[in-house]
Amino acid sequence: MEQRMDAAAVAPEGYRAVFGLETYARGNVDSTLYHLIKLRASVLNGCAYCVDMHTRDAVAEGESSRRLFAVSAWREAPFFTEPERAALALTDEVTRLGEHGVSDEVWDTAAKHYTERELADLLIAIATINVWNRIAVATRKQPPAQV
Repeated sequence: MEQRMDAAAVAPEGYRAVFGLETYARGNVDSTLYHLIKLRASVLNGCAYCVDMHTRDAVAEGESSRRLFAVSAWREAPFFTEPERAALALTDEVTRLGEHGVSDEVWDTAAKHYTERELADLLIAIATINVWNRIAVATRKQPPAQV
């Protein structure tokens, strides 16, 4: 598959604006949780570039490969805390936003584990990775061949 365009080169101001959201999210969401959210949304959206990047970043920051592999089946995997599960469920519903939005059950569970500010920050992180995924998938952005 060949990359269709380099969105950062074609629309640098737009790219910088999204990067501003990314910088905010990275600075306001726990690093471990941040990587789990980024990886989960990227798996759901089929974004190879972002799956590769967030997996490598998480490993570099000390996350176990076992937990990273299990993100695709997080509901069945015993490796995640209750707060992480709440954030992953929120990531699933925000990423797959359907006609009825985010269910009360998922929202209420997340609200038991996170303050309003933390929930807002999680939503910004989830929304931001979904923007990146859509840009990367639409343009067929490829992960580097060599790391």
